[in-house]
Amino acid sequence: MDSDEPTALSRRQLLAASGGAIAATSLTTISPLMANTTMTKKPVQITQVRNATLVVEYANTKFLIDPLFAAQGAFPGFAGSASSQLANPLVPLPIAQEQLIAVDAVIVTHLHEDHWDAAASAALPKDMPLFAQNEEDADKIRNEGFTDVRVLTQQSQFNGIGLCKTGGQHGTDATLDVIPLGEVCGVVFSHPQYATLYIAGDTIWNDHVQTAIDSHQPDAIVLNIGNAVFMGYDPIIMGLEDAVAVHRAAPNAILIASHMEAINHCILSRQTLYDYAKANGFDTRLLIPADGETVSV
Repeated sequence: MDSDEPTALSRRQLLAASGGAIAATSLTTISPLMANTTMTKKPVQITQVRNATLVVEYANTKFLIDPLFAAQGAFPGFAGSASSQLANPLVPLPIAQEQLIAVDAVIVTHLHEDHWDAAASAALPKDMPLFAQNEEDADKIRNEGFTDVRVLTQQSQFNGIGLCKTGGQHGTDATLDVIPLGEVCGVVFSHPQYATLYIAGDTIWNDHVQTAIDSHQPDAIVLNIGNAVFMGYDPIIMGLEDAVAVHRAAPNAILIASHMEAINHCILSRQTLYDYAKANGFDTRLLIPADGETVSV
């Protein structure tokens, strides 16, 4: 990450930088941006923990998404990637592990170390219901001692909540030809009484994302948008142009930025994303929570 890139900004710093205009970080300003414009759907709470780790409170059920519990600097930067000399994670965990594991279920979109690490595996109760993207990942997690591992499908349910697996691609074809990053997925949360939430996962903008938007018409979309790069190759997750593409495909949806400023190869800062969104006219549809912050959609 360039030395002149801003570090993670607090809610107060972001509000000050924008004259109080960033609805992305002020819970008191969320209501005018509610995606479910009929006002008949109940809201969903999303806590941005760190990197792609989220706590989603949906229909009286708590889900932990892609847990990364490692201490700051616990493992090396990814070889060949931007700022690989930096140890990961770049920032500390903002919420105690004891609080994070007090959930009803866990969803792991894929098994890269910054989405499922040894510290999370050790901390989580082994009988916790856990959804994996495929049988291969499920078997690996079972081998770590977990006894209730389920494979996410397009028809999965938990506590009456629909959990639909969506596709994704962890980089361009050219990048994946050289750096085989494997299969990834996203997930759509649905319930008749609640806003539909789409977590896109580690993907770039592509037909998978367009299909998920067309099929589910989500009220809110979480984007892993740190613009992670390996040197000499196209980004492996979303960046600025991907955000515009998603906004154009789902102009009424609230976008929520995640996977930022926590891992060495994520070079897009929160401030740069906000400035770009404002310049391109979708800042009022974008939330950029700080680590540890909860937003409502």
